[in-house]
Amino acid sequence: MATDDSRADTDAESEPATALSETELEALHEVELGLEWAQRAQGCLLEFHHATGHGMDHLCRAEAQLRAAGHDDLADAIRDDLLPHGVVDEDRWSYDILEHFQESLLAETRALEQRVRRELADGKRHVRERRQEREWKRQAGSDH
Repeated sequence: MATDDSRADTDAESEPATALSETELEALHEVELGLEWAQRAQGCLLEFHHATGHGMDHLCRAEAQLRAAGHDDLADAIRDDLLPHGVVDEDRWSYDILEHFQESLLAETRALEQRVRRELADGKRHVRERRQEREWKRQAGSDH
């Protein structure tokens, strides 16, 4: 998912202008991870939506085959009971759940993550990881 500032930071500009306390750094990192996990949840909902659709496609084909084989009562059960049925209740289909998640929790989490980065880290992304990367590179350089 793109963010409002998806361009990569260069090493020289990877630190916020104001130094972060360890608590602020950890909070920023936790918010970033929260967004990443919400994005993963969206992926799971997409997979659920697609799997549900594929299952319904098979049932639709089965309806036609049962009807062609003279089993109208079984075909009618698929057509009348299963195909129009929602996944949560009679009316909510998988796309409804996906869209609601994207428009509510995911969008709100993304907005909060961007706000926290702006207010704490001048909009910088992955500040903690960049520090870790520099430290590991420094350590590797000192061993050679």
